[in-house]
Amino acid sequence: MMKNTQVGLREISGAALAVITSLVWGSDAIAADNTAPQQKIRIGYIQWGKPRETLSFPESPTADRGLAGARLAIADNNTTGKFTRQQFELVERKVNSVDEGVQAYDALVADGVTLVIADLPAEGILKLADDKPSATTLIFNIAAKEDSLREENCRADVVHVVPSYTMLADGLAQYLVWKRWPHWFLLTGALPTDRIWADALKRAAGRFGAEIVEERTYSETDTSARTDSGQAQVQRQMPVFTQNAPDHDVVVVADVNEIFAAYVPYRTWDPKPVAGSAGLMPTEWSPTHEQWGGFQTQNRFYDMNHRWMRDIDADAWTAVRMIGEAATRTKSADAATIRAYVTGPKMEVAAYKGQKLTLRSWNQQLRQPILLTDGRTIVSVSPQEGFLHERSELDTMGIDEPETACKLK
Repeated sequence: MMKNTQVGLREISGAALAVITSLVWGSDAIAADNTAPQQKIRIGYIQWGKPRETLSFPESPTADRGLAGARLAIADNNTTGKFTRQQFELVERKVNSVDEGVQAYDALVADGVTLVIADLPAEGILKLADDKPSATTLIFNIAAKEDSLREENCRADVVHVVPSYTMLADGLAQYLVWKRWPHWFLLTGALPTDRIWADALKRAAGRFGAEIVEERTYSETDTSARTDSGQAQVQRQMPVFTQNAPDHDVVVVADVNEIFAAYVPYRTWDPKPVAGSAGLMPTEWSPTHEQWGGFQTQNRFYDMNHRWMRDIDADAWTAVRMIGEAATRTKSADAATIRAYVTGPKMEVAAYKGQKLTLRSWNQQLRQPILLTDGRTIVSVSPQEGFLHERSELDTMGIDEPETACKLK
């Protein structure tokens, strides 16, 4: 992606874009009132200091992962805040364990910061949710994709901005079925989260009429292929690992921890497309996304951070914007009022995805389109044409209300 130098819509400044976005969704909320006292909204951010490694060096985690998106959203909120007499502040904490995450959360709540963005694993999200629940606390999950957090372990004080594994799997499955590639050869990693991702893919196959012709497990649990001899070993081993599979249309990979997925394309025994954790990948955001205002968002993010926006940056941006939208609509800085609006039926946020994003009432998962990217372009966007739903086509992806095991508490 290259920076745009032409005059036009793509050069709209961040300030103008934020104001225009608010105007599109309702001008009454940002009517200027210079006589009103200024309201201050403080938002907590807990950053996980031990992100997983990636096989691709260009995609290695940055020190400001997630935080960069939150900071951009704070700037956007404050642009609108000039009209609404509201000021937004991000209170940042970095942690290296779940226990440190709970301690950071306790300190934020004690300091009156009860709206908190959490970049934590599933265990951490659950511990935060059960730590100090109240009418004023609300945790925004931007990292943990486990469906259990939205189902049997759902909590009323957690909003899930990051898509679940089932949402990602369903978004991918819809496209593969639309392409008439219904026969899948599934390769699964050996770690627990790989199994969760594989189960979501198998569920999606059954839901949309695809078939897993065979599943194989890749037993390695480290990235030794990075060594000098690793590439040669991978080139020899991956074809052998994938040979003699039943007839299939596509190789689907479930490798959350990036142990082997990047080595699957172009190395399979049979010349087949690859999808899932490599090849065609489902995601909520990609540096290659340019539609629906995504281009100018990418440019604003790059200008601020000197890198392109990734999925966790987008999730953090969306979470902070949800708080900003609630504060603008309610004209309030009260945390309980903001929480009630965010989790209520009127909540909607513009996030450069082609349609407004809203919250599922039954498990507080944010509805959103799923982008399908090959790392260089956006190949497609799900939900796919023809997959219908009585309420929202976005609800064809993920756990629907009649299926849910969630009982918010």
